[in-house]
Amino acid sequence: MNFEVIIAYLPRYWQALLLTIRVGWQGVFLSLLIGAFCAIIIYLKVPILRRVIRCYIELFRNTPLLVQLFFMYFALPKIGVKFSPDFCGTLGLGLLGGAYMAETLRSGLENVPPVQSESAQSLGMTPLQVFGHVILPQAINTSVPGVLANVIFLLKETSVFSTISLMDLMFTAKDLIAMYARTIECLAMLVVFYLLMLLPVSILGSLLERRLRYAEFGD
Repeated sequence: MNFEVIIAYLPRYWQALLLTIRVGWQGVFLSLLIGAFCAIIIYLKVPILRRVIRCYIELFRNTPLLVQLFFMYFALPKIGVKFSPDFCGTLGLGLLGGAYMAETLRSGLENVPPVQSESAQSLGMTPLQVFGHVILPQAINTSVPGVLANVIFLLKETSVFSTISLMDLMFTAKDLIAMYARTIECLAMLVVFYLLMLLPVSILGSLLERRLRYAEFGD
């Protein structure tokens, strides 16, 4: 293990980390928006649109992100649709994550006991008020563990971005190994920088989950 090599490579890994975090979190936020929309449509049983969303969920949950990225980055340009590597990574991660988030949020919505909405309606609340003030807060509370697990999963999936020439952490590690053959140092730094990206999310997620659980049930 040559620490001089590690110090020399630090700027490139740091730059790659910032790029990975930016594209990864853009994909996560997009997945939350898509997932919330899809979960609400399924929960409300909107005709036709509900079936379309079900097809979308099954398609993206049952195909690898790598295949989806290849299709968007290499196949779509053949019909004139071109995406930059950054946009392709964000869109691919958002669509994949949206399918998982939709199922997580849907289960949270359906986990709210019907008596909650019935009680709210008996107090004179409109259906929109019932959903916004009674069902949705409880569903979000229930869904937090699953959503956090999906966030960590999606951030780890950024490791395949290197296949579409996005200079993320994995691309940087492979590039440096190919040029200088410093395999041990490059892989060790790769592990450390992925931990720097994922460990804070895991710790903050655990604290948030514990706080919400205490708020609901007490110590």
